[in-house]
Amino acid sequence: MSSRFGTPKRINTPTTQGQVQCLTTTRRICRVPRRIEFFQGTLDNTDGIESVRIFDTTLRDGEQSPRTSFDYNDKREIAEILDDMGTHVIESGFPVNSEPEFEAVADIAAATDTTTCGLARVVDKDIDAAIDAGVDMIHVFVSTSDVQLEDSMHASRSEAKQRAVESIERVRDAGVEVMFSPMDATRTDERYLVEVIEAVDEAGVDWINIPDTCGVATPTRFAKLVRTVREHTDARVDVHAHDDFGLASANAISGFEAGAHQAQVSVNGIGERAGNAAYEEVVMSAESLYNVDTGIDTTRITELSRMIEEKSDIPIPANKPIVGRNAFAHESGIHAAGVIENSDTFEPGVMTPEMVGARREFVMGKHTGTHSVRKRLVEAGYDPTESEVREVTKRVKEYGAEKRRVTDQVITRFAEEVGVRSTEEVRI
Repeated sequence: MSSRFGTPKRINTPTTQGQVQCLTTTRRICRVPRRIEFFQGTLDNTDGIESVRIFDTTLRDGEQSPRTSFDYNDKREIAEILDDMGTHVIESGFPVNSEPEFEAVADIAAATDTTTCGLARVVDKDIDAAIDAGVDMIHVFVSTSDVQLEDSMHASRSEAKQRAVESIERVRDAGVEVMFSPMDATRTDERYLVEVIEAVDEAGVDWINIPDTCGVATPTRFAKLVRTVREHTDARVDVHAHDDFGLASANAISGFEAGAHQAQVSVNGIGERAGNAAYEEVVMSAESLYNVDTGIDTTRITELSRMIEEKSDIPIPANKPIVGRNAFAHESGIHAAGVIENSDTFEPGVMTPEMVGARREFVMGKHTGTHSVRKRLVEAGYDPTESEVREVTKRVKEYGAEKRRVTDQVITRFAEEVGVRSTEEVRI
């Protein structure tokens, strides 16, 4: 099977001003690199990462979230939008798990343009199921930490290494691209980890994934581990971070800074226990903080996130970065006033709501200032005086202080009570 995992041929043709049409399998518009002007001073630097590839595991590790299950149609719909967005790899599932799982993986592999991946233990039947499913890449894994070898796999170090090598050879003999994961790498004896990596490298592995299976890595330590792995293999390096301490996305980014070629992520960060590095956080950090064009259509991130929220039944926290309902919302008078004048004042600037398919919101409540109230009144068709704005603002603050939600209907009622005239009345 030929792999589509290499860099696609890119032909640039003129389109609208400031853009070029990028003729790749991802079918998106490639933007001209942004100028990041507001990063003057302490963070006036976007160096550190040259390129970023995204391996999405929402359909595999994401589905392993407790109490989460995607049916066949869910998987097809999610894979379709991930493919349309230009995601580099879609890990579509664990083919040997069941007949419905095999069918979903096989159909996704046949229907998508992007690279599809199937998971397999270092067991012949797992690998054969993945081969039969027709995926472009097979991701084989074996535990390497002593605690997992002894109390989960019940295997010795030498047995685990031998199985890893034999599995990689089996995949390569089938002509399929192969990725290897030494599971629980961040809790594995370093000398043994290097021994396993050198063995699979000699066997011809294409990718080595470094999994922080139990989420114990920190960015500096993880970067050091990535550099160590790179010193002992010619394979491309991929990272997989878990979020047990809230460091998964930071660890993924530190992996890229240390020279990793790719990171495994899931939409909304769903996955085992506390989840994985979040697709939206890693992509937008690369795009906005490092000025890396990932090739992904970021304007569909919010749409994708809402789809996963619905199908996984895992609510998105309001304060979730990038996709939470508060990510581009403002209530504080000082912040709202600044954003109304110039959104860069109290937003990142290099990431706008439009970039991720979201909208900015000015929330009315106890912290609201006159600027937000005036804006809301004008948008509602009123022409308030300064004194009327102050009076409506006073009522909004009092209403919000009672933990009541200030809706458009409430604003209209306050405007009518204060006697604010509509723009129609002013024209007459």
